[in-house]
Amino acid sequence: MASNRIASFGSNDSGYESGIVEVFEEPSCPALKTPDHAKEMARHRQHLMASELSRRDAEDYQQDMLEHMLKMDIETMPDVDAIDIQTEIQWFMRPYLLDFLVEAHSAFQLLPETLFLTINLLDRYCSKRVVYKRHYQLVGCAALLIAAKYGDKKEKVPTIKELKSMCCSLYDDDMFLQMEWHVLSTLGWAIGHPTVDSFMRLAVKDNIYDPEAENLTLFILEIALYHREFVSKQASTLALSALALARHILGRPQSRAVEFGSRYCSTTVMELLQKVQEPSEILSRKYASVRYSGVSRVLTAYLAQKAAMSASARTPITPTYELTPPSAAAAAKSAGPEYFRSYATPQKPQFPTMVQHGLYTPPITPEGEMFGVTQKTFNAPNQYVPPTPTPNTVSHQYSSQYPASIQQWSGESY
Repeated sequence: MASNRIASFGSNDSGYESGIVEVFEEPSCPALKTPDHAKEMARHRQHLMASELSRRDAEDYQQDMLEHMLKMDIETMPDVDAIDIQTEIQWFMRPYLLDFLVEAHSAFQLLPETLFLTINLLDRYCSKRVVYKRHYQLVGCAALLIAAKYGDKKEKVPTIKELKSMCCSLYDDDMFLQMEWHVLSTLGWAIGHPTVDSFMRLAVKDNIYDPEAENLTLFILEIALYHREFVSKQASTLALSALALARHILGRPQSRAVEFGSRYCSTTVMELLQKVQEPSEILSRKYASVRYSGVSRVLTAYLAQKAAMSASARTPITPTYELTPPSAAAAAKSAGPEYFRSYATPQKPQFPTMVQHGLYTPPITPEGEMFGVTQKTFNAPNQYVPPTPTPNTVSHQYSSQYPASIQQWSGESY
């Protein structure tokens, strides 16, 4: 490969202030012709001038531009309650139409904002007109055609023939033109909706360029298009919340409190985190490519890690054999009688303790006013004092001799 240094790139006619540009070209490639080279340099010079003017205008009128975008965001918001009362189209049909529009958007290689503007035009039209089920795809194609004409280059705009082919010739050519005019007239030709990606770029313009974080933010925002909960949510809130969630997933620092990116809504972040659990297969395949930094795989790995951590937190740790306490039966067998004496509830003996030669002498009832004549009807055996027992006779409280002695004693008096 040969290396040629073109010094004319640093001249005053080229639009560059100074410097030498080193161009590598194959020896077999023909040299650029002079007219083509001049046109290319003029186009590049215009691009640099436009970028510089745009940067200066953005710095001078940034606050005014932001206020206008927030105002238009509210004015061009769809009405989800009006879409709910549609007679034929239902919310379960929305993912099928969006998958079709995402594939068409990728096939024509349109700008990211074109897809978000397409869905906004579709939802705003469905908020004001009754849409039949057989025309739902036709309205989506008309919205895609309008959005592409509004933001993309002319050579990128799909033709009626291409849209008809993608719809399998379900609609005639005139139907696309009629629906395009009907959508524009219904919306009052108000197409300038500030899309979510424009708010995202405004939030990251002062930060270091991070393509992975921006692509993951776009992935989350496109997932949000599929769900009813985000149809009537402001684009600014949705964009900043998706950016905050993407930075959290990637471990990036959040915006400072003085920056525009710090105005995200925590509730919206949690809602987005719940909806990204099961993204569309079309979107996952789209954002798995190198062009989008493979962020769909990054999101899948993050969700799998969180699921594993949650499962481990719910599952109790199985104790080892050494730490397992012995069962009650094993403890009783190993401890013996002492085990029951140490843990049993103390019980009061119900009968007098036996002695070797007879019973303990019961107490004598004291005499006094409280123990008068009426007290003699009390249980007599409690006041009985047996004679001194002999070693050959053992008295027992359940013996048959005890009632006889009671009868002999009951006839006596004090």
